[in-house]
Amino acid sequence: MSVLLRVHDLVVNYGHVEAVKGVNFHLNAGEITALVGANGAGKSSILLALSGLLKTNRSTGGTGGKIEFAGEDIRGLAPHEIVRRGLVQVAEGRAILTTLTVRENLELGAYTRARKDRGAVANELERVFTLFPVLKARASGLAGNLSGGEQQMLAIGRALMAAPRLLLLDEPSMGLAPLMVREIFRVIDEINRSGITVLLVEQNVRQALKLARHGYVLENGEMVLTDSGANLLGNPRVIEAYLGG
Repeated sequence: MSVLLRVHDLVVNYGHVEAVKGVNFHLNAGEITALVGANGAGKSSILLALSGLLKTNRSTGGTGGKIEFAGEDIRGLAPHEIVRRGLVQVAEGRAILTTLTVRENLELGAYTRARKDRGAVANELERVFTLFPVLKARASGLAGNLSGGEQQMLAIGRALMAAPRLLLLDEPSMGLAPLMVREIFRVIDEINRSGITVLLVEQNVRQALKLARHGYVLENGEMVLTDSGANLLGNPRVIEAYLGG
């Protein structure tokens, strides 16, 4: 199994606060990997660093270390350049544009490729509509009129429009009803089966580890456990801390 992403000694500072403390991890191509931990553990900070959304000047607050994606050190690249390379994030809270239509939101996801790749973009739009039929039915309606679960589908669909090789998902089940949570996890599995590597950050630890081939547990900015998803589900430390054991 080839390694798609390798992170060396990643540090994230916010002023004098060290949120991520020299973590090391890797993602195998074609797999779902779960990154789990309590609120404030540093999970979202890691995703922001991977996406290029944090400064790289460690001394004044930002990131340090090395982030290799497909063999290239991408730390320091602008976020849109990272997207062009195929690393795309779905942010916590969805961040859809509520005053634009569903179709317009999706088309914005392809902004890095639309000019030179119109045929492929049109095909990608149809794939998103096949994956999320409700988005096709409401394509001309305002995104702000969608339910929370439908907005999450739109956020994921918009990310898919960028043709990711690696999809970063930050709390995709947050605030959703149980039926919609199951649907979102089903879709994540389907996306992965299409060949897209997934890094899943989730507080729904049980669901995340059930879905993931591999998992990492983050506590206070440090990686404290790593194993297969199945083994972590049975780990006494994980059961006690996250599964109500």
